[in-house]
Amino acid sequence: MKKLLFPILAVILAFTAFVPVSAAPLFKDVPDDYATKTELKYLVDQGIIEHNPAEAFGVNQAITRLEASEMLVRALRLDTNQRPDPNMKDVQVGDRGYAIIATIVDERIMAGNTDGEFRPNDKLTRAQMASILVKAFDLKGTTAYTFRDVNPTHWASESIKTLFANQVTTGYPDNTYKPSASITRGHFATFLARILHPDFKQTISCYKPDNTKKYTVNVAVTTLWKEPNKTRKVDKPSITAPVDLAKWTKSMSIPQKQWLVGKIETQALYGQEVSILKSSGDWFLIAVKDQYSPKNKEGYPGWVPKSHITETYPNYKDCQIAMVSAPKAGLYHDAAGTSTKFMDISINTILPVIKEEGAWLHVQTPANGVKFIRKQDAMLLKNEAAIAKPTQKDIVNTAKLFTGLPYLWAGTSGFGLDCSGFTYTVYRQHGISIPRDSTVQATNGTVVAKNKMQPGDLMFFSHNKGRGKVHHVSMYIGNGQMIHSPNPKKSVEIISINTEPYKSEFSGARRYLK
Repeated sequence: MKKLLFPILAVILAFTAFVPVSAAPLFKDVPDDYATKTELKYLVDQGIIEHNPAEAFGVNQAITRLEASEMLVRALRLDTNQRPDPNMKDVQVGDRGYAIIATIVDERIMAGNTDGEFRPNDKLTRAQMASILVKAFDLKGTTAYTFRDVNPTHWASESIKTLFANQVTTGYPDNTYKPSASITRGHFATFLARILHPDFKQTISCYKPDNTKKYTVNVAVTTLWKEPNKTRKVDKPSITAPVDLAKWTKSMSIPQKQWLVGKIETQALYGQEVSILKSSGDWFLIAVKDQYSPKNKEGYPGWVPKSHITETYPNYKDCQIAMVSAPKAGLYHDAAGTSTKFMDISINTILPVIKEEGAWLHVQTPANGVKFIRKQDAMLLKNEAAIAKPTQKDIVNTAKLFTGLPYLWAGTSGFGLDCSGFTYTVYRQHGISIPRDSTVQATNGTVVAKNKMQPGDLMFFSHNKGRGKVHHVSMYIGNGQMIHSPNPKKSVEIISINTEPYKSEFSGARRYLK
């Protein structure tokens, strides 16, 4: 029934070439790094939305039913003349938008409620949006996938599935669709652009929605504490969200760093999976799955602020991964590195790769959408199993990257390392999982005589002239030298293996490189 110029428009669109978005302001609330500025500019160029750089578009404001109708009428090039009265109690001839509403009702794209009202100023819900877009553009297709919050009996269930099948939306990161929530003007415009021009669709071949709930770290580095609520004022940068590990380590005096001994347990990195063992106030007792410890079968346990953990779903498990290979790397909002940096992340941070673009990798974050990292700062891998088997030289070269990095008790990141966190981190970079603590590292691997040590072997040191409990670990790098992270007063350094007290306290060596 649609009196549409849409078929003609589709032909025109098929031959439309995109040009880079200029730096000229589009709207007051649409900066150059706005995620879908290109889509909004396209709609401006097509006359679907009106361009006014002196005003805000209202990207984060809920769109009304009338505003959505206006955009649809323009997008479909519908003739608004001589339309029959829509017979709505709240819409009269002469009212603002009367011709638009009459047209959209006549085309059977939208209708009134059971009371015979159109409610033009009501906020459009995401369920209503799905229904009207499917009707307006006669979209076809479905999927077996169901959003977690959309019951198959929901009135808009089939329309929502059709939008998903047409790659118009994939819902929220937690695999919900939020059908009753209002849709913003920015999102409605973006979805409309994706329907009008397929190049705007975010096609990710490795994206496969999976409703298996998981928990992951959602800050650059979270520090696991022995007990909850036992932090000091100086520790605030380590327990806020986001964290500022650089500020934390620099702001502590040596005595303040020494105080941490026995107070914190280990650290976990951005995107790392954890298990939640217990909850207490604003804290979770978690276990870091990738860190073996005899303390808990789930992984290394400790308390972290709840704000550091987010619920995620493994929708990108089939994607390639980016594993950070620099001690620290910047994660950016765009692929130019010119906008505000999102955060600095640590070596061994692993994120799914959505796309390669020049010198950049588009990576999926746990809860903040797609961000960008330089290729030079990460390894692009099919999966963790694809990490190349290292040579002795590879292990030693990675260890040397940390020379001069300050010691941090329990540290396992490029912001600070303790002795066993240092060896654990170096080996993890090469796909080799070793126990987290020096006492456990000293009882695993293969025993090596001191005169048979090779570069990459771990050296252990014990109290009571090497006969007591293991209290330190270093890495042998050849030529009678070792590299280690010694204590809160020092940084990662290279010294002779005959340096005291290490010479007298040597208690054995283990090999983890096969």
